[in-house]
Amino acid sequence: MRQTHVQGVAQNTTRVRARLATTVVLAVTAPFLLLFSAAEAGSEPASNTAHTAHAAHTAQLVRTAQSTTTARWTSRTLAPGVTVRTGVILHPGTKHSWTVTVQAPAKSRWDSNDPDSPMAWAEVGTRTWADDTARKLTAAGLRPRTESVQWPRYADTPHGLMGYRVRTGRFATQAEAKKAASAVVRAGFHATLSWTGYDVQEPADRENIHVAVIDPKTLKGRVEATHDGNVAQRETTSAVARKMKSLVGVNGGFFVMTARDGVPGTMAGIGAYRGELESMAAGSRSALIIEDGGRGYRMADLTTTVTARSGTAAYRIQGINRVPGTVRNCGRPGTTPSELPWQDVTCQLANDMVQFTPAFRAALPTGAGVQVVLNASGTVVSVGARGGHVPSGGHVLQGIGRAADWLKTHAKPHSRVRVDEVIRTAEGERVVLGAGDSIVSAAPTLVKDGSIDIDAAAEGFVDPPYTSFGYAWASVRQPRTLAGIDKLGRLLLVTVDGRLTNGSEGFTVYESAAFMKSLGAVQAINLDGGGSTAMTVNGKLVNHPSDAAGERTVGDTVQILPKR
Repeated sequence: MRQTHVQGVAQNTTRVRARLATTVVLAVTAPFLLLFSAAEAGSEPASNTAHTAHAAHTAQLVRTAQSTTTARWTSRTLAPGVTVRTGVILHPGTKHSWTVTVQAPAKSRWDSNDPDSPMAWAEVGTRTWADDTARKLTAAGLRPRTESVQWPRYADTPHGLMGYRVRTGRFATQAEAKKAASAVVRAGFHATLSWTGYDVQEPADRENIHVAVIDPKTLKGRVEATHDGNVAQRETTSAVARKMKSLVGVNGGFFVMTARDGVPGTMAGIGAYRGELESMAAGSRSALIIEDGGRGYRMADLTTTVTARSGTAAYRIQGINRVPGTVRNCGRPGTTPSELPWQDVTCQLANDMVQFTPAFRAALPTGAGVQVVLNASGTVVSVGARGGHVPSGGHVLQGIGRAADWLKTHAKPHSRVRVDEVIRTAEGERVVLGAGDSIVSAAPTLVKDGSIDIDAAAEGFVDPPYTSFGYAWASVRQPRTLAGIDKLGRLLLVTVDGRLTNGSEGFTVYESAAFMKSLGAVQAINLDGGGSTAMTVNGKLVNHPSDAAGERTVGDTVQILPKR
């Protein structure tokens, strides 16, 4: 991949409590439970007749949904301080359909000459593109409609109009839409099938939600983030829950899914378990800090600095338990094509030093460079080629490029190499881990100090100059896993199903924030979602994951454990 300089994105980030009782049926008109936000759903007038008709259609859907929205909740207490609430939010007056969306050619920060670069196609384009596309489709005998798309009210992106999309047809089945898409392709365009229930411009038909509430004041057990003792593996949330006999479990942070992007199962962001830092932050991203086995919770944007020292010489370690030179989600000094966090992008890092801990129980990465094996006191046991396994009680340093040269010079056999680890909040406060502390990270921030405050660009989920990046992830309804803390200090763990599993359509990122705020969260973050979203109760999966194969194997999880 050719190295490309990427300019930074500005990082300015500038209650009603839902009553969830046993077998309660609520007639809901409050905007936060409607989950349809004017912040996302605005429509810009246009002279195009189809566009005007769409705006009227959307407005009617909103009025209908506001008058008919209902929510049904049941609640059960699993143990002192642990309650799980199951809800279904319905908009009975809403009618969705399959449609054909014409894709606009789009630019991205990827180098178009890179053979690994994905072809960039976007659902949203310029007005000129939309008008030209609509004319050509009309000439081909199709009936297109042009729809405006607004920016959600993120804290650090533009507001107002994002662009326009062009669609044709409304179909009862996906098969009918697929047939219509063939006509669009024959007309010379790229097309994709869309379910209008995923559009924030219209209310969702149904949202299936689970909310776990953990009160540290009455909790008798403990709460911990865990990778089940091996950071280089993937397991389902339910398998870990059964093994640990947990009351409640949810999936945790972002992780490496394929060998192309590193070691599958390793975390793509900060992770700490039982007081040990096992992966480093991708830039400054939001994280849930679980203190003293669940006796306290807080959220903060965290950074990590790790340094190898030999005498007066020092070298920055840029990774823990990952493949040297390969950085999923970017966000480390020197990574290319971006030093900023960049969701679902794998960056490269020359001159990289990585530490491996005893929790890395797979074979160590091999390849060019140098490996140093240290015992528990930091004494160099061996220096040589990369590979093998982390010794019990010790750890391993691997270096490539200048990092390998540093290790050759300063990590001589029988000498001592000290590794210093520092975790800090964005405000500079140092986070010191105790034996009962753990950290799980994903992003972005959703709620801060009681207000919706989504720093989507700063945390690398959208790229305002390139609207194709992150659009489907952030602005389209998806399954989500969310974490929050309310004003009473209680931990809120939430899942919403999506992608029509059991009829549920999911949340956008903004809807996720609005829902967490409706539960009384004063702080909230997004965890890994999509096919990873899972919640267990007493070891049994209670939600409906969206992957066709069933529950996905993931990286770390958060488990609420009973008193032993």
